[in-house]
Amino acid sequence: MMTGFLKMHGLGNDFVVVDERVQRHDLTPARIAALSDRHTGIGCDQFVILRPACAEGADVFVRFFNADGSESGACGNASRCVADLVAREAGHTHVGLQTRAGVLAATIVRPGTVTVDMGVPAQDWQDVPLAEAMDTLHLPIAGDPAAVSMGNPHATFFLPVPDAMDPCVAGPELEHHPLFPQRANIGFAHVTSPDAMRLRVWERGSGLTRACGSGACAAVVNAIRRGLVGRSCTVAMDGGELGITWREADGHVLMTGPAVTSFTGHFNPEDYPR
Repeated sequence: MMTGFLKMHGLGNDFVVVDERVQRHDLTPARIAALSDRHTGIGCDQFVILRPACAEGADVFVRFFNADGSESGACGNASRCVADLVAREAGHTHVGLQTRAGVLAATIVRPGTVTVDMGVPAQDWQDVPLAEAMDTLHLPIAGDPAAVSMGNPHATFFLPVPDAMDPCVAGPELEHHPLFPQRANIGFAHVTSPDAMRLRVWERGSGLTRACGSGACAAVVNAIRRGLVGRSCTVAMDGGELGITWREADGHVLMTGPAVTSFTGHFNPEDYPR
């Protein structure tokens, strides 16, 4: 049986979105990895599955998978895309997204632009998580990164000059560093002003992407913790810019950026390994 999908992206961070709110489609990790392959599948950075919501205040339950088939607790750019999709279906401007990291509130700012409340960042070592107790603001790794969880683990390096570290060289090794028992997304940030930074992110299970929403949130949170930027910051990535605010009043992180539907299509799950 053929399965429908949408191809969506936020700043070039692209997703295959499959709606399972009515019918399941036997999408195993191996099948998701095969479908995510850019040469022999549809191709995407992350694979997204929609399920019926079962939490109060949620309109849809969203599962995020990396390109290798492993599951992720959060994905900022995909959250904006799903919020845009569900809001257009329902004719609403406010959407609740149930995720492994909790229910995220999303607001349609204008057509194609969405703000997602990514919640409160987890700063304790056991919540990132790290392999042992330590100060998450200064990890004992060359380059002095800071760590935080935005529903998934992130480590941010602050570079004195742009591209002082090559994400494609340093990223694969750091993703699997023994300090990160669940692997980690590795951000390489260069602060350009008190309200702006340049960022590239090596995403666990997917590699270097054109943009990473949760990575942008993590980089701004870590930069604020170190006194490098103010409470609101523009994050420039290879695919474009996101606006990130870490509210002092309640500790929530707000992320604003675009959501785009590229095309729709169909695939036969049986054509891919189970």
